[in-house]
Amino acid sequence: MTRVDLRYGAATDVGLVREANEDAHLVAPPVFVVADGMGGHDHGDVASAFVIEELVRLAEAGVDAATVADAVTEALAAVHDRIDEYDAVHHAAGELLFGSGTTAVVALLVADVAEPYWLVANLGDSRGYLFVDGELTQVTVDHSLVQELVDAGTIAADDAAGHPDRHIVTRALGGPVRHEPDLFIRPAEVSSRILLCSDGVSEMLAHDDIARILDEHQDPTAAADHVVAAAVAAGGRDNATAVVVDVVGLTSETPHDTVVQQPSTEQETGAHP
Repeated sequence: MTRVDLRYGAATDVGLVREANEDAHLVAPPVFVVADGMGGHDHGDVASAFVIEELVRLAEAGVDAATVADAVTEALAAVHDRIDEYDAVHHAAGELLFGSGTTAVVALLVADVAEPYWLVANLGDSRGYLFVDGELTQVTVDHSLVQELVDAGTIAADDAAGHPDRHIVTRALGGPVRHEPDLFIRPAEVSSRILLCSDGVSEMLAHDDIARILDEHQDPTAAADHVVAAAVAAGGRDNATAVVVDVVGLTSETPHDTVVQQPSTEQETGAHP
């Protein structure tokens, strides 16, 4: 068993174009989440809220290394069930084309092992990054049409951000087709940083710009705040949300001791005007 000390912060902004913020986020150690609701008038904000509610349940119930992968997969499946039920109510009321949905990226700290690690899960194009020693690495792979075109060599990676079909996702929560999330494991090392963000961040900021901001701001709340502010300043074409989590200490403990997480020294940031 290892005690893991965390500091974390989050920020979100509606951006300069959207009328409402359909993003949602969660900081409930050991679970951290960003969800990007889709559907506009079809209430994508409700779909993203379902993600948060189900992952809160997971955080409260607790998980261990033996069950964590199944637990995350089952929680996201429960989200899909709730979206289907929500859509069915609207269909029954005559809104036959109603269809809400959401992306989700989850980082869950697994500490009941000798070497703690992050389980990162995603569906859609919200992203998870790992920042270590000044180097930013994208952990997740976008479930999007543009990513498929990049993988096929049809377009260059540098052309993806401006592609007209960049908002088309190939996997999400909601809709007639069900998908299981991709799962990734990364070590929870001291001085490592996790960034979760919606595509309102990743589409507005270049990889190197995100890395520079994370490097310049050591406090995780300040880092999240500046990442979101930079995305808005770059055009703010979509809702922008970032969750930043730092591993600041690891201590081997006896089994009866608990994992301790601490918020950042600054108050967690909520929605900006």
